[in-house]
Amino acid sequence: MRVTDGSLVVRCMTDLESLGVRPMDDESIRAFLQSRGVGVLGLPTDGPPYLLPMSFGSDGEGTLYFTYVAGDRSEKRALTERATAASFLVFDAPSPFSWRSVVVRGPIERVPESEWDGISDDLSDGWRPAVFEAAVSDGGIAVYRLDIERQNGFEQSSLPPGYATE
Repeated sequence: MRVTDGSLVVRCMTDLESLGVRPMDDESIRAFLQSRGVGVLGLPTDGPPYLLPMSFGSDGEGTLYFTYVAGDRSEKRALTERATAASFLVFDAPSPFSWRSVVVRGPIERVPESEWDGISDDLSDGWRPAVFEAAVSDGGIAVYRLDIERQNGFEQSSLPPGYATE
């Protein structure tokens, strides 16, 4: 289906809003990203995107930070180094009628080690599995930043109109 005037998008959003789904504004998206610590990073490939769960930190101003613990032959690291942009999905879905979802897109690049001290507070926000700390002590870590150029968020926090519970 080809849309040239945006009417399908408007109609779909109107349909979603009638079910209680609302777009999130920039401040809500920023607060949501700062309250979460894990999401799904999407990196471009020659085929389907490479998706992987990642912990992250946020500076609250439009930049996300990721700490990689990977060897030199890591596919994740190689794809990130090759990428000019990436997508990142963060969501929370405690119930079918209470959820939030944000997708951000932008350029991703390695952060020079000389800048790590200046972003240490932002890096500490991310959730990390216990094995992460052991791996960090062995070295071989890299930090990447995604500068958010585009963001979209949606949320639902109540039953849709007309939904009956018994």
